[in-house]
Amino acid sequence: MLGKTANGLFWMSRYLERAENTARLIETGQRIALTRLGSGDEEWTSIMKTAGVLSGFMEIYDEVTQDAAVDWMMRDHGNPSSIQSCILGARQNARMVRAAITGETWEAINATYMSTKSILGRRVSERDLPTVLSAIRQHTALVRGMVHGTMLRNDIYDFLRVGTFLERADNTARILDVKYYVLLPSVSAVGSSIDNVQWEIILRSVSARGGFRMEYGAEGGPQEIADFLILNRRMPRSLAFCVGKMRSNLAYLNADLEAPSDSQKLVAELNDLYLSQDISAVFEFGLHEFIQKMLSLIAGIAGQVEKDFRFYE
Repeated sequence: MLGKTANGLFWMSRYLERAENTARLIETGQRIALTRLGSGDEEWTSIMKTAGVLSGFMEIYDEVTQDAAVDWMMRDHGNPSSIQSCILGARQNARMVRAAITGETWEAINATYMSTKSILGRRVSERDLPTVLSAIRQHTALVRGMVHGTMLRNDIYDFLRVGTFLERADNTARILDVKYYVLLPSVSAVGSSIDNVQWEIILRSVSARGGFRMEYGAEGGPQEIADFLILNRRMPRSLAFCVGKMRSNLAYLNADLEAPSDSQKLVAELNDLYLSQDISAVFEFGLHEFIQKMLSLIAGIAGQVEKDFRFYE
């Protein structure tokens, strides 16, 4: 499958995943604010920088405040990565490929759009923020469940999966980078209770706290958390897990080719060069530098997928 249908499926899944991931980043920012680990509204500058939406915000606003930052990331149509914009984008792409998805999947996407339009019809108060973010995550999870439960395992499904895991890998990398931009402690704080609380926030933001405790017990520290979110191939939001799924779904899509496509080669390179090391090598390289490299490679893969499958022809 090539062209517009592949493009619509790819972006439908990316937008849905991005909406959920933006909700997770906002929740991370709120947790930081509630635990008073940031200073004033500076943490929201860092959260928006992590999300890649700060420059657009500063073109409109003179200063960063929590209320303005949250509204920009949740509701503002001027921000193409706001939750509202992403849900709208997912629905528009789903309409384009309506014949390629099941009725249950379309109904779930439409319900997500209608619900999000209602709850984001006005600015969300700080008191209501956790409830609203939870509702958004539940609705996107419903769509994902309908895809898993009703879609035939064919090229359509594979494009949805590639888009989902590409976006999820990007987000996990960005949430890990929050530790650098927002939570970077002083040298004296490394290994302290403050440092441990900060890493706990990172775990919670990707719903990984329970799985981490099952894997490492109560003794796991920063190195184990980073290992879990980067290299653990059983953790469904880790970089290694997402890249592994992209690799297998691209292989299905390119099964008729005599040689791997360029996008397959890029995914294999990312996996073999960066995600087949141990965590000590990642820290030696520099966690922030490693994450920035991941983000660059993931963006390159996304662009190459569009070229390989001729999205715009």
